Amino acid sequence: MKIFEPHHEMFRQAVRAFVQKEVEPHVEEWEQAGEIPKSIWPRMGALGFLGVEYDEKYGGAGADVLTTAVLCEEMARARCASLAMAVGVHTDMASPHLYWTGSEALKEKYLPVICRGEALTAIAVTEPGGGSDVAAIRTRAVRDGDHYVLDGSKMFITNGVLADLYFVAARIQDSPLATKPSPQRGEGGRHRGISMFLVERSTPGFTVSRKLDKMGMRASDTAELSFQDMRVPAEHLLGREGIGFYEVMRVFQRERLVAGLHAVAGCERALEDTIAYVQQRHAFDEPLAKKQVVRHKLADLATLIEAGRWLTYAACLKFRDREEAVKEISMVKLFTAEMAQRVAYDCVQLHGGYGYMREYPIERFFRDIRLLTIGGGTSEIMKDIIAKQMAL
Repeated sequence: MKIFEPHHEMFRQAVRAFVQKEVEPHVEEWEQAGEIPKSIWPRMGALGFLGVEYDEKYGGAGADVLTTAVLCEEMARARCASLAMAVGVHTDMASPHLYWTGSEALKEKYLPVICRGEALTAIAVTEPGGGSDVAAIRTRAVRDGDHYVLDGSKMFITNGVLADLYFVAARIQDSPLATKPSPQRGEGGRHRGISMFLVERSTPGFTVSRKLDKMGMRASDTAELSFQDMRVPAEHLLGREGIGFYEVMRVFQRERLVAGLHAVAGCERALEDTIAYVQQRHAFDEPLAKKQVVRHKLADLATLIEAGRWLTYAACLKFRDREEAVKEISMVKLFTAEMAQRVAYDCVQLHGGYGYMREYPIERFFRDIRLLTIGGGTSEIMKDIIAKQMAL
């Protein structure tokens, strides 16, 4: 089945060339520094990587979601999951809030600098103690004249240390929607009153509380944020007051598709590296690749990756065609994240002692990929969503 057209493959070659020349030689340096230099963002913007689906009048390319899929796959092949994560947040998890629900004035002001890579974005939804329970948001917003005053904190915010623009979820105090009964099963009205705000880094009352030290994805800066009497212009409210929960859920669908694309492409690269290793590594007078136990394990992994690929592509096509795909996308997130744990484990095992050494990319892959069953909705949450879609 043909998914990508010739123009998609031309774009793939452009992204792959960029990754090979301007990313891969610097991955270890970025890992040690704990962040990706901000100079990389204008470079990606100049190459047209940071707004592929946005309208050309804002500096985008007006392309389709399959072009985004190509970008995600090639970034994930960089042996630097941190970069794939950082780019995915900027292009597919944070800035869509502006493109989909921002006013024309906000889009004209901010989207061009986002597409050019002059302003890095972050999405600030998760809170300490909240995790996957978006409806439990405690950050408060109170209307005060032509501003909203925000107080609260956010946790595990990717790009949070270096970002210039933040898309912040807060519950509007005294909003009529905050107490209105919910028609949705199981929500109990808890999601009512949540709204999204565009916040500039320089806003008084905004603080990056601390940079977080993580197991993996170490080049992707992650932060805890705090807001204290932070005054945000009322025109920076995105969409209608009190219905931001639905927009967060809408963007979650895109985030989970991106996670699936990252998982499959990252696993594909890890498998390629492992095949190359077992072909040149000798034991008992022959290459490891000649051993049946090794060959069968590699066959199993290749089959899993291929299954994940086509499950993900099928969901991408439904998403592209604006069909209901909550169940399928949740399945993608669940299957590919769990599949990646198996691939990472077995690829390290096939590397033997060298797989435990940081000089081999597979060691970093093992640490980085662990996040996929947690971030963007845990595997347990995905199972619950799937079960609800099955009317269980």
